[in-house]
Amino acid sequence: MAVFLFQRCGEILFENPDQNAKCVCMLGDVRLRGQTGVPAERRGSYPFIDFRLLNNTTHSGEIGTKKKVKRLLSFQRYFHASRLLRGIIPQAPLHLLDEDYLGQARHMLSRVGMWDFDIFLFDRLTNGNSLVTLLCHLFNTHGLIHHFKLDMVTLHRFLVMVQEDYHSQNPYHNAVHAADVTQAMHCYLKEPKLASFLTPLDIMLGLLAAAAHDVDHPGVNQPFLIKTNHHLANLYQNMSVLENHHWRSTIGMLRESRLLAHLPKEMTQDIEQQLGSLILATDINRQNEFLTRLKAHLHNKDLRLEDAHDRHFMLQIALKCADICNPCRIWEMSKQWSERVCEEFYRQGDLEQKFELEISPLCNQQKDSIPSIQIGFMTYIVEPLFREWARFTGNSPLSENMLSHLAHNKAQWKSLSPKQHRRRGSGGGGGPDHAGPGTEQEEQTVTGGDAP
Repeated sequence: MAVFLFQRCGEILFENPDQNAKCVCMLGDVRLRGQTGVPAERRGSYPFIDFRLLNNTTHSGEIGTKKKVKRLLSFQRYFHASRLLRGIIPQAPLHLLDEDYLGQARHMLSRVGMWDFDIFLFDRLTNGNSLVTLLCHLFNTHGLIHHFKLDMVTLHRFLVMVQEDYHSQNPYHNAVHAADVTQAMHCYLKEPKLASFLTPLDIMLGLLAAAAHDVDHPGVNQPFLIKTNHHLANLYQNMSVLENHHWRSTIGMLRESRLLAHLPKEMTQDIEQQLGSLILATDINRQNEFLTRLKAHLHNKDLRLEDAHDRHFMLQIALKCADICNPCRIWEMSKQWSERVCEEFYRQGDLEQKFELEISPLCNQQKDSIPSIQIGFMTYIVEPLFREWARFTGNSPLSENMLSHLAHNKAQWKSLSPKQHRRRGSGGGGGPDHAGPGTEQEEQTVTGGDAP
């Protein structure tokens, strides 16, 4: 296999006889500008936050020299490159699994449209390849491979890129979360009020955005990146920092894989822009903006799903619902997701405390209990959005099922709240019970970080 080294941005290009190429990008803080004109980021911009560097710079307010930042942020790309150069395959392919597990995974895929789909079990059955396996199946069942004339090998390569750029060490923002959101999005795309109007492009955009909406998430929230003067916060001027990075990273992988290279330039431009619009809509700080627009449309009865603009808006709403649908799952799965996201919050709080930073809202394990976090999240974020989604769907069976689970799960957390249910068995009083009407300040506290 020939290896060609380029001066540009530390990129390494691998070419093999069948002309399938893989780019291993080593400098995470460099952006590309391709022919379509939309800036794309290198993958792996922050495989983790290097708190040794943070510790040296918190008081100075600077993240360090450009050279230091590049050396810090190149670790993940260097690691992948060195493994490839040594001939080590990073991930075991699905076909190496025991046939019994494959059979169970295939059986689960036959029920992928059911709301009780267990993504944790599916991830185990696919040996950690739930996102790749799910997307390959959904692209096939929706006829997207045939419609867009996609090369299956190239599609698989792209999906592996996406899956590997999620950080498995994150308790919540990992590839399993992406697979869970994608499965929920698939369910929403099947809602009768929406499905009959969707084009193949709409479906592909919805699934791709769901799969990549949190790619390369560092396990800390936007306020953390801002107060540590992270280069991405500076790059995006403290506005939708993570969502912009997820979008630009996705564009980088699409171009790197050349998945859509055979499509007309105008079409790929449109796909990249619409993916950005969808992923940026998942910013929890824009919740009221989208909820207000949805309420207005439903009140005025002026949604025209024959119109591409209105369809795109409802895809944004569907993705927002899919992203925060955990409280609407059955209790066993919902509880597990809740514990995972709070564990991620608490880890951030521990790091902030360790480096003498102000602890972010919801991240103090001594004050913010899991029940209080979840009750507040359900009250101020989940319930208002899913009530309007149910209005849009005409109270479909799925919507009624989700609202039923939501009410049950909220009651479960209320019953646990007096017990001061905490991680690591820590004591102390919990946060306020957000079950009743609350103040605007309380709602802002709930939306201060990433969605639980």
